[in-house]
Amino acid sequence: MSKKIVKSQKVPVGRRGFLQGAAAALAVTAAPPLAAQQPRSADSPARSATAPVAPQERDPASSAEVLTADHPGSDFMVDVLKSLGFECVFSNPGSSFRALHESVVNYGGNKAPEFITCCHEESSVAMAHGYAKIEGKPACVFAHGTVGLQHASMALYNAYCDRAPVYMVIGNTLDAATRRPGVEWAHSVQDAGVLVRDFTKWDDMPMSLQHFAESAVRAYKIAVTPPMMPVLLVVDGDLQEDPMRNGENPRIPKFTLAGPPQGDSGSVAEAAKLLVNAENPVLIADRCARTPAGIKALVELAETLQAPVINQFGRMNFPTKHPLNHTERSRALIANADVILGLEVWDFWGTVNNFRDQLHRTSRPITKAGAKFISISATDLNTRSNYQDFQRFPDLDISMAADSEATLPALAEACKKLITADRKRAFAERGKKLAEACADADARMRVEASYGWDASPISVARLSAEIWAQVKTKDWSLVSNQSWPQRLWNFDKHYQYIGGSGGAGVGYGAPAAVGAALANKKYGRLSVNIQNDGDLMYAPGVLWTAAHHNIPLLNVMHNNRAYHQEVMHLQRMANRHQRGIDTAEIGTTIKNPNIDYAALARSMGVYGEGPITDPKDLGPAIKRALDVVAKGEPAMVDVVTQPR
Repeated sequence: MSKKIVKSQKVPVGRRGFLQGAAAALAVTAAPPLAAQQPRSADSPARSATAPVAPQERDPASSAEVLTADHPGSDFMVDVLKSLGFECVFSNPGSSFRALHESVVNYGGNKAPEFITCCHEESSVAMAHGYAKIEGKPACVFAHGTVGLQHASMALYNAYCDRAPVYMVIGNTLDAATRRPGVEWAHSVQDAGVLVRDFTKWDDMPMSLQHFAESAVRAYKIAVTPPMMPVLLVVDGDLQEDPMRNGENPRIPKFTLAGPPQGDSGSVAEAAKLLVNAENPVLIADRCARTPAGIKALVELAETLQAPVINQFGRMNFPTKHPLNHTERSRALIANADVILGLEVWDFWGTVNNFRDQLHRTSRPITKAGAKFISISATDLNTRSNYQDFQRFPDLDISMAADSEATLPALAEACKKLITADRKRAFAERGKKLAEACADADARMRVEASYGWDASPISVARLSAEIWAQVKTKDWSLVSNQSWPQRLWNFDKHYQYIGGSGGAGVGYGAPAAVGAALANKKYGRLSVNIQNDGDLMYAPGVLWTAAHHNIPLLNVMHNNRAYHQEVMHLQRMANRHQRGIDTAEIGTTIKNPNIDYAALARSMGVYGEGPITDPKDLGPAIKRALDVVAKGEPAMVDVVTQPR
């Protein structure tokens, strides 16, 4: 009898099928027989064939565990993030968004967005904060559950106070039945948004992929509509990791940018009438210019009126060498003004009043009687009750709850229509006097900068001048907040200055500089950071991020070896209490031992030189560091400086 040969049918097996089959086979071979698991005595009744089987007695081979997911929800989430145009994700890794992280780097190809590895969640948000103020749009931040959000909260508060858009996504495991035992419980929360709801503009916790798509687009739109602020999405771990169901086809909504709110025509006309008829109008800008168009619009209004501009430097609002820039003369101008226009002025009351920090605190107006106050500010559209960043309530004659940049063109046109020949002659005469006063103020400022020119520790004015001598012919961007460059350098482009932290939270400066430098990188700009020593010690890991991602950035340390503002506060208290100021260094200085910032930088893979104590050595050291930055790498020059 001949044997019948049966050929086996070859079926291609994919990775997922292979793993599923392996899991089933492993379950069969590893499990002991039921009889061995549950021995029964001779007098035990036989189990009925229809009797229910206890869970621990189920055959493990009957339902093989699924170990892979071909289309996890996190892949769709990455599609949504790509549709919003994110170029990067700043993040310290965390397990609560592990699927989203994996989808960014593998499914998304780690491109648009690119994962930027950060060493602290506060740094990741501050990097996104600095990035947004250069790029004019938010970057994305991922953070891990409750702990990551709490680490990030200070940086979120800075961005909130600074009216800067930050787009934050955190992971969370909402369903208690699916949480892994132990740490995942401590890192999960019922309502994550409540942790930061007082200082974010909007938050949501999507429950489906379609919900995620709509909320993701909504969050972006809310973040970039003035007043701009941080937003938060809380993304459930199961929604990220579970495969999309058969037939599930969530849709990404169309994103349409909302137009910024403009001042109403009646208020604009009334403001124009006051400004045109004023003998001594003053324009004060704080967070006015969101884009290059904002600078152009403010220049047009100032030149139309031949009115002086005081730049409070919340943003790069006005060219520093323009003859109508009278920031150095702010006190005298405000005292003599008959009409003051505030443009996104954070503290209008503090601008027009003098406050004395004495045992009994007192204040008085610095403006003359009858002066008219006009405010245009989008902040009035979104004010929260808990955090007091809204400042003291000012007495205003006209208040427009509107975006200043969007309102300025209409205001300039309204002024032009009211200008008669007589007013035009008066404006021209005023402009001549202002130009002369500006030149005089500039000369006085240069004399002030020369004081202590050859001193050691090095004066901050000398430090700023030496940097300026090296960078003024380049396409530069100052990505830190220092007053002497504002006085000495020629700022005339929007990206040349990014303003301060907003909430004055220490630890913002170093990471914000790295984020801003990353935004500048694709344009080939030279990013310059004059870095405070105390601020860097909050988050020195940002140096590693800059080295790891080849972010070209010139860091020059303003190393006064102290938290100097706190030194002055302690001195003030000691004077008030009549105890002398010789102990004011206790608890306020960063000495004994002195920190070697150049060595710290080198340990992170950054070129480091210093500490520089002789001012003659400063220029050559900066030049050597710039040669490194020109190669696309970060560099650090540690300079021991005077306090301010």
